[in-house]
Amino acid sequence: MKRLVAATAVGLALAVAGVAGVAIANPPVPVVANPAAIPAKVDPFRLVDADGRAHDLYRLKDASAVVIVMHGSDVAKTGPELEKLKTAYAAKGVEFFMLNSTLGANRDKVAAEAQKIGLTVPVLMDDQQLVGEQLGATRASEVFVLNPKTWAVTYHGAFAEGKKAYLADALDATINGKQAAVTTVAAKGATINFPNRTPAAKASFAKISYVKDIAPMLEAKCVSCHEKGGIAPFAMTSYETVKGYAPMIREAVRTDRMPPWDVDAHVGAFKDDKSLSSDQIKTLVHWVEAGAPRGEGADPLAAKVHEAPEWPLGKPDMVIDIPSYDIPAAGVVDYQYPTVKNPLTEGKWLKASTTIVDQRQAVHHVLSGFIKPGQTDKGMMAWGSSVGGYTVGMESVVNPKGMGTWVPAGGEYGFQMHYTPFGKAVKASEKVGLYFYKDGEKPDLMMREMPLVNQFIKLPPNDGNHKETAYFLFPKDALLYTTVVHAHYRGTYSKLEIIYPTGERKTILNVPFYDFNWQRMYEYAQPIPIPAGSKVLATYIYDNSKRNPANPDPSKEVVWGDQSFEEMFYTSLRYRWMDETAANQTNYDELLNNTRLMGMMDTNLDGKLQKEELRGAFAQLASVPGRFEMGDTNKDGGIDQAELDNVLKMMRAMAPKKPADAAAPTAGK
Repeated sequence: MKRLVAATAVGLALAVAGVAGVAIANPPVPVVANPAAIPAKVDPFRLVDADGRAHDLYRLKDASAVVIVMHGSDVAKTGPELEKLKTAYAAKGVEFFMLNSTLGANRDKVAAEAQKIGLTVPVLMDDQQLVGEQLGATRASEVFVLNPKTWAVTYHGAFAEGKKAYLADALDATINGKQAAVTTVAAKGATINFPNRTPAAKASFAKISYVKDIAPMLEAKCVSCHEKGGIAPFAMTSYETVKGYAPMIREAVRTDRMPPWDVDAHVGAFKDDKSLSSDQIKTLVHWVEAGAPRGEGADPLAAKVHEAPEWPLGKPDMVIDIPSYDIPAAGVVDYQYPTVKNPLTEGKWLKASTTIVDQRQAVHHVLSGFIKPGQTDKGMMAWGSSVGGYTVGMESVVNPKGMGTWVPAGGEYGFQMHYTPFGKAVKASEKVGLYFYKDGEKPDLMMREMPLVNQFIKLPPNDGNHKETAYFLFPKDALLYTTVVHAHYRGTYSKLEIIYPTGERKTILNVPFYDFNWQRMYEYAQPIPIPAGSKVLATYIYDNSKRNPANPDPSKEVVWGDQSFEEMFYTSLRYRWMDETAANQTNYDELLNNTRLMGMMDTNLDGKLQKEELRGAFAQLASVPGRFEMGDTNKDGGIDQAELDNVLKMMRAMAPKKPADAAAPTAGK
């Protein structure tokens, strides 16, 4: 009998290792689940699913129940069962997820498998195993039912056994505020290995040293904001300070709020990456959970004073003082458009810029541009080169070596200022520091910048998953250097793709959970080639529901607007044209800009506008019998770019003339 049990145990170990694709040593090493107690309360977390969307557990507090099923090799069987339950409980407010805590799981393969079996339940990728560890998970297909009122686990174990529908019974009880008749049933799926739950691993966490392990990490990734005069709410000046904030640090890391680096590590590589690595995340969380031990030696953070410099790039070559503005304590402040005379007597190439604001709570953004001498239209749609800007988290803009932005002599600098009252009347005074190339250092290449926008966005009320798209069709070969993603309170997700002339699609930027409070410029580690004829497509998803804690009013339809309680779709691209130099400049920006309108409305991406795709004034015009057919001159059922150009000429000819000095800035942040 003992031999039979031993043989069965070895066979199980072999089977589990085989499923996981692990090479089996001789003798076999069994995979151990290292079981843990089920927590009294599930802590908050935010995880990215296999499709690149983030999910925040505590945003689901209005759900009647939350179901988490451990994802594993048997998903082809458990997935359809879960889909049936999702359908059955769709009207009852239950949220369903799968959780993949398998070490080394391939996200792309998980997504492909889910698509193959028709799984619509999001598969959350628990790459650091922190969520699975805290849940006390041990096996694939193991079920956890959570009560969002308390975040307690009301049931965990198997789906069902024979005719006993344990999960369904537990859901019914939880929804009705009752205790399930059965709260625990052993799950029988394949074992999931949690190596950090072993006694030896837990003992090692107590040896993680603040001095040797944590402080250097914080200094590299956090202190540039968490320092005296920095943007963060507290300075990391000593072990005592860090330990005092340790529980908050653990939560901020588990919910991916900190560090404020919103791009998906699974997509692309970026310069000056502020994110923590997977190992750093685990080290930091386990250190806090072990009681935040100090370790021996001098405190690295207390050894020197960390203080934010006034000018992080050094003393500027020129400082522009933007006229001050008195911001009221309450109300709505329209965008302000001050201008400042340009003191340059000769043109210069701009290397970098930094914008300093003294009222961070009140200043939402600063945009800038150059106004030519004698130009009467001073609205931003007529501006030339930018001379710097600001959003929270993006104070400085630095051109790559050998590239610059031309700033002519004379004229004026124009600024778009977005001020937001915050309950206290203040005077806001901003300044911009400019850094020029020295004489004899003229750059060879031109940096260009263009915002990809969609001013036709329309968010239905109470819609937590509304999608909008827009694209540019690049007329010539280009290299993309940076991307800035911008929306307002309801923005929740953004993605940037290239659709090549061959039809192949490639995601080059993914923002699983957009954070309105941080507006970073993401610079690619290697510039992205964009062949002529490619579409650069931006996708935004908005949460106009009550689950969005920043949403001013989920009952309202929301459209494009300047104020933060309205909404935007704005992706700023910085790029260069491959055959353009500083000495031989092109008109390619005009050609690119000419594709903007088509890209805002062409949702099926076929390069034509069908009647049902038209929006705004174009939809109104097409509603007149015969008007759409008039624009569709080749009678193929769609309006192509050439036909759209003709329509625009006719619309401009029909429009009333405006005074020359009537500035009408409509696009911005």
